[in-house]
Amino acid sequence: MEYTLSQLFSLFFIYSLAGWLLDTAAATIFRREWINKGYLSLPLCPIYGVQAVAFTLFLSELKNRPFFLFLGGMILAAFFTLITAHILERLFHQKWWDYRHFQFEGYLSLPAMASCGLGAVACVRWGNPLFLRLISHIPEGILRILLMVLGVLLVLDFFGSFFMVWQMRRRIRRLASAVPLSDIPGELPKSRHLLGRLLERRLLHAYPNLQLDQYPDLTVPAKERFAQGCCFYKLVWLFLLGSLLGDFTETIFCRLTAGVWMSRSSLVYGPFSIVWGFGCVIFTAFLYRCHDKSDRYIFIAGTVLGGAYEYVCSVLSELLFGTIFWDYSHIPFNLGGRINLLYCFFWGIAAVVWLKGLYPPLSALVERIPKRIGPSVTWLLILFMVFNMAMSGLALARYTERQTVASPSAGALAHYLDSHFPDERMERIYPNAKLVE
Repeated sequence: MEYTLSQLFSLFFIYSLAGWLLDTAAATIFRREWINKGYLSLPLCPIYGVQAVAFTLFLSELKNRPFFLFLGGMILAAFFTLITAHILERLFHQKWWDYRHFQFEGYLSLPAMASCGLGAVACVRWGNPLFLRLISHIPEGILRILLMVLGVLLVLDFFGSFFMVWQMRRRIRRLASAVPLSDIPGELPKSRHLLGRLLERRLLHAYPNLQLDQYPDLTVPAKERFAQGCCFYKLVWLFLLGSLLGDFTETIFCRLTAGVWMSRSSLVYGPFSIVWGFGCVIFTAFLYRCHDKSDRYIFIAGTVLGGAYEYVCSVLSELLFGTIFWDYSHIPFNLGGRINLLYCFFWGIAAVVWLKGLYPPLSALVERIPKRIGPSVTWLLILFMVFNMAMSGLALARYTERQTVASPSAGALAHYLDSHFPDERMERIYPNAKLVE
């Protein structure tokens, strides 16, 4: 089923409100006092809206397969929850929540993820048809005005809350630079503004982990090497190196199994497989803290995370370009031809090999780049990869248009793409690409 932007934004706000109501009710019942359980001041929890839209886009084709819909909902919810949790921790240097039982890094708990899986089933099978039917009764013009008003309020609320949290962080850093946190009473220094004090009071009431006496030592020594630790520059270089290694690995694998040399690149310039590149970034970002755990633990986490990631990539390529680049329908235990159990196991093995074998030497190699030139070279590579991805996207879109439209559009850009990326070149770069309806 295809969805309009108005429908998707409507579902986002509906499920954001529903998530806020459920979260607030659960927290109020559990702590026996009223708690506005949300980052924003509005009665909205955007993470639930984002998850619901993700369920709608990526899992609608599993509507009649409730078990896989349930598993997909758990995995997608875990993915977005981890991203949100890591962003908040990087911003505030403290966990906003911390599960104690059946948990992963304190961010995820099995009961919470199971609830999200049930939510995905309810969303795709019953919630979306009901809400879309109700939305269809609202005149399109009124609906757009309503969505724009809600969007403006959401943006203002988000940046206002972000600014207040940033101010809290700055005040904490100033205190930490003056005296040890252990010598400071366990209360945050108050904001000078009434609105800031109200917001801080609400956040501290909803998230007790943000109290000052719960903070780790913030007096971190300055970095001495380029891209030290799991930082932005390190992840960019790991993306590039992972893209190259992934392309070479798949090319050799196809040669050994199919007996042919076949392009496995994702981009029109250079041997880069961005699926593997982003996979390395995801493995590093989410499993970096687990590198000292057992191989079995990393294998299971990599199998689940890699399978979910490959499934999302398959759906995105079909939504954006009308093209699928792999089809596992002929392999047993596949899910819609997008993933299969055997290759999910390969992702698990890749996670172990990456974290235990490849990441340490590659990380050390990146940190050997001179600090003086490291940032400049990194940004040049980022610009090249952004240009490469943009040209690849345009070339794929034009290739799809040539194959599906009787009279393709004309113009300077179309002429350039036709002359530089004809069908023969595109089919050589993407030999397994298949157009879909």
